Amino acid sequence: MVFSIGVTAAITYFTYAAIQGDYGTFRRIQVEAQAIQLERELETLRAERAVLENRTRRLSAEYLDLDLLDEQARKVLGLARADEIVIR
Repeated sequence: MVFSIGVTAAITYFTYAAIQGDYGTFRRIQVEAQAIQLERELETLRAERAVLENRTRRLSAEYLDLDLLDEQARKVLGLARADEIVIR
């Protein structure tokens, strides 16, 4: 009788550990969901980085985009031409 109680307790413990433990089923589902979320965040950051790299390249000495330079000068320095009307 003591043996059957011990076996039942061991089976119960290992079943609980397989489901709720650090390496159990629920933890695996949480880790997979977190991995999917981090992959999405990585793709968003990669897209943002590509945009910033493009703008940086367009303002570099090798390739100067005058329209972008004009836009940045107006935005950062508050510049406007004499014949323009500024509306805020």
